[in-house]
Amino acid sequence: MIIQGQVGPIAQSATPGTNPPIRQGNQGDMIVSELHGRYYETAYRRNLFSGALSGATGVTATALGLVTATAYTGLVLYNPPGSTVNCVLQKVGYTFPIAPAAASVVSIGIGFSALPLITTTAVTVRNNYVNGPASVASLYSVATPGITTTAPVTTYPVYTLGWVGTVAATSTGQTPSGLVDLEGSIVIPPTGYACFYLSTVANTNGFFGSMAWEEVPV
Repeated sequence: MIIQGQVGPIAQSATPGTNPPIRQGNQGDMIVSELHGRYYETAYRRNLFSGALSGATGVTATALGLVTATAYTGLVLYNPPGSTVNCVLQKVGYTFPIAPAAASVVSIGIGFSALPLITTTAVTVRNNYVNGPASVASLYSVATPGITTTAPVTTYPVYTLGWVGTVAATSTGQTPSGLVDLEGSIVIPPTGYACFYLSTVANTNGFFGSMAWEEVPV
């Protein structure tokens, strides 16, 4: 099938019901513009999901954001064995309303784990289409035993989201929060996970986090 195109702008506005050529660039690329918001289509198709930690103090733990063979505390998106979808990360958000005990870099860690999660603290996942179907994946703030037997592989190239210091959240120069658009650049297949990963062990601070992802058939 051949689709007709035209390099350069169309001479005049097309009227409804006509069939003008597709506009193209000088290298044969197709020129397009968005009709709706960036995530409208996947949200309308009921494939966009999100979840966030809630509560007065978020999550507080000595090993917050560190994956071990015994436990994980923070926020982890897990695509279970037997899943029929890949989870494609779109956005992640984080904030530290309580001054931490030590400065830390905030990043996204990834890995695989087919181990059963015996004890978990689930985070509510919602379809971004109101009253849409449930998610295949799960979101946890606590996973015991750990979601993997080894530390997660930090994404390559490394997705460093930001940093958090040891001063109060309201102090000048502190950057305790962020919302990062990953643009679908991390794909989590069945038995895979993505989690918030902190560089410092002794983080006893409160933590809030959120994730939004698209579920695409494998």
